[in-house]
Amino acid sequence: MSLNWRAVRPIIELALAEDIGTGDVTTAATVPAEAKTTAFIHAKSPCVLAGNDVARWVFEYLDPNIQYAERKRDGDFLAPGEVIAELAGSARAILTGERVALNFLQRLSGIATRTARYVELVRPYPAKIVDTRKTTPGLRLLEKYAVTVGGGTNHRFGLYDAVLIKDNHIKMAGGIAEAIAAARKNIPFTMRVEIEVETLEQFKVALTAGPDIIMLDNMTYEEMTEAVRLANGRVKLEASGGITEETVVAVAKTGVDFISVGALTHTYSAADISLDVGESKVKL
Repeated sequence: MSLNWRAVRPIIELALAEDIGTGDVTTAATVPAEAKTTAFIHAKSPCVLAGNDVARWVFEYLDPNIQYAERKRDGDFLAPGEVIAELAGSARAILTGERVALNFLQRLSGIATRTARYVELVRPYPAKIVDTRKTTPGLRLLEKYAVTVGGGTNHRFGLYDAVLIKDNHIKMAGGIAEAIAAARKNIPFTMRVEIEVETLEQFKVALTAGPDIIMLDNMTYEEMTEAVRLANGRVKLEASGGITEETVVAVAKTGVDFISVGALTHTYSAADISLDVGESKVKL
């Protein structure tokens, strides 16, 4: 997955408008309009970098003449002290954009870092780590991008690109088989159908109804293992429900194909990343 300026621009504009409002009064009051400076962005904690392009776009939006030289690329593992990027240009633009750029870098790198830990834990097994729709409203594009930077896989992006039949849909449709049949009848044949089940009894019904994926929600390891045996490769299986770094290996050992983890985008620690004026090698 990659990002492009056209898709990210509205997010950056909203973030800058929120932060700057009618103007950066501190910078305007203390920094001469004509002042130029260099600066560098560096990691202060170990992390997987994500969001370098987004940070660059923040500064370029404020001043197209800003020079932003990347020293690391998204996906790189950073040790404390490593320089991510060097900047040169308008001091006012650099100081005004600092917090918004760092907010993006810190949060996206935090997501990428947490995802990478999950991916590494299940590396010996065929299961893929996938994200969910439990994202910050308005930031799903960026957060799901960060998941891919960390080595994870994107689940559906929204309600529009795949069918995921959950318990309330099943109730309204009249049953598991009925819900799957209705979905098949009313969606394009190229769209996949996934259904969530909570018990092995429900799983057996779903299996005969022919979905593409069955989500095993909050099942025990023994139940997931049995579901894998019963499916025998006829359908992809996804494990879901409060899976942590402490439990993900046990889940992967059951033989499921996917492990969805909402915590990738809703419970993570932002990376510690800072911007300091001066000492950059970028020439003014």
